[in-house]
Amino acid sequence: MSEYTFEKLRNEVEICVSDEHKFGTDAFLLADFAAPRHKDKVCDLGTGCGIIPLLMQISFAPKIIYGVDIQEQAVEQFGISVERNKLKNIVPICADLKELWQDAPLGGLDVVTCNPPYKADGAGLQTLSEAQRIARHEILCDINDVCRAASRLLKFGGKLCLCNRPERLADVISAMRKNNIEPKNLRFVCKDPQSAPWLFLIEGRKGGKPFLKVLPQLYINGAEGFSEELLSIYGGGKTNDYLKEKD
Repeated sequence: MSEYTFEKLRNEVEICVSDEHKFGTDAFLLADFAAPRHKDKVCDLGTGCGIIPLLMQISFAPKIIYGVDIQEQAVEQFGISVERNKLKNIVPICADLKELWQDAPLGGLDVVTCNPPYKADGAGLQTLSEAQRIARHEILCDINDVCRAASRLLKFGGKLCLCNRPERLADVISAMRKNNIEPKNLRFVCKDPQSAPWLFLIEGRKGGKPFLKVLPQLYINGAEGFSEELLSIYGGGKTNDYLKEKD
């Protein structure tokens, strides 16, 4: 196990990171895309070090945020961050999202988010770290498990927000619909106007009617460095350090 270090986000909030559990650009994009309301009850599945709950707390301060992960070290780091920042409305939970946890608020949440493993088990290069393999490959759960857990947690009309690689778009839409979550908004993320998308953000509504809106693309780079939208999403964060992708 590597040593823990702390990185500053915004509003003096610090996050506990390690070589096994850290974060990248996609977490910032997903937290901003989900945009929970102040009154919302939220859950982040596969939360890792808790970056998405912490970012949502900074920008949106929802009523309560559950952060769920099966890996004990990840939840330990998340708990350290919550305690260090004295956050009362964030609840770290060590649980398997396929089973959820005792007293989980089934049918009671407004928003569920997940930055899931992007690669099917066995696809692509397998990383050396077990924690990284779990985060990046569908070893302990797949996209259908994520959507099934979200459907169990969400109230009717509640939304599930995910990010993934473009080659998994059909899999994600299929899994959403299989679990009574209708895709409603889709946004592709590109490095620049000349590049193909490397990520997509999608929002689905539990019990929603079919109608998918494709939003304007989000560009990472602008005419003079990073785009204004990306800088706005980071809100003063250390963009050069955070501009990372999952392998």
